Amino acid sequence: MKGLRALVVGTLFTFGSTLGLPATAAQAPIHFADLNWESGSLITEILRTLVETGYGLPTDTLPGTTITLETALANNDIQVIGEEWAGRSPVWVKAEAEGKVLALGDTVKGATEGWWVPEYVIKGDPARGIKPLAPDLRSVSDLPRYKDVFKDPESPDKGRFLNSPIGWTSEVVNQQKLKAYGLADSYVNFRSGSGAALDAEISSSIRRGKPVLFYYWSPTPLIGRFKLVQLEEPAFDAEAWRTLTDADNPHPEPTRSLASKLSIGVSAPFKQQYPQIAETFSKVTLPIEPLNKALAEMSEKHGDPRQAAQAFLKQHPDLWRAWLPKDIADKVAAAL
Repeated sequence: MKGLRALVVGTLFTFGSTLGLPATAAQAPIHFADLNWESGSLITEILRTLVETGYGLPTDTLPGTTITLETALANNDIQVIGEEWAGRSPVWVKAEAEGKVLALGDTVKGATEGWWVPEYVIKGDPARGIKPLAPDLRSVSDLPRYKDVFKDPESPDKGRFLNSPIGWTSEVVNQQKLKAYGLADSYVNFRSGSGAALDAEISSSIRRGKPVLFYYWSPTPLIGRFKLVQLEEPAFDAEAWRTLTDADNPHPEPTRSLASKLSIGVSAPFKQQYPQIAETFSKVTLPIEPLNKALAEMSEKHGDPRQAAQAFLKQHPDLWRAWLPKDIADKVAAAL
């Protein structure tokens, strides 16, 4: 990595001239959001690799919660969010309306999110000696009568719902959903400290054959690894959705989440300064199956996201060559 950075810095003037940039602008690293979930980190490293090897520009990452990173993007303190669930948070909606941020492309087809339980909770698993614990569980409206199945060890009179970590946009939405679905008094809103901790809690429960109710999303390795059932929610309603994304709304209304659309979030100054790269980002498409496979391999091997990204690019040149001009694609291929 250090060698790559040195090579990049040593050739910045050449590439800066090629892109029509002043040398000082070319030397400044492009700041990517350091996303702390698996698909976000993998996609981020795929994009960084393309920018560094194809366009010869340095990059780095800056950590933060979803909301703080979207605020930073609006202020151009960072320039790229590799996996942006656009239109979900008030911060993003406001910044987009003001022309400060843009969502480029439709990067992952088939992405989804919702509330899930292991299949054996409903159907049982005779091979593991597990009997059905909630045979009629289909919808979030069924959850009040099954609170004892998902008993919270610290508040045994309530069930436990595993929410996103604090700071994720989905954490606010799920907290509001608990109120909107009439579950706030019967379920504990349990927040893990990180995406990895949420993953570990779910995986541990499933391996032990224990009932668990949780929020999750795809693309992820976990969705493909276990047999899960997504609970039904009320039909989408745009007005109700606004009440779920507002943490301060005292009367949230029930609705399923906004249909998932994953994009690459960029700041307006970034698009203006690097139109070629923005054009590339607008063409990025990652089919769900190979992406989930790459995520599963990265998870199982506890792999470094940068190495996993390079392996993905080596395995799927047909994908990224379609996003890039030929001369840029040839540089990426040579570097890989």
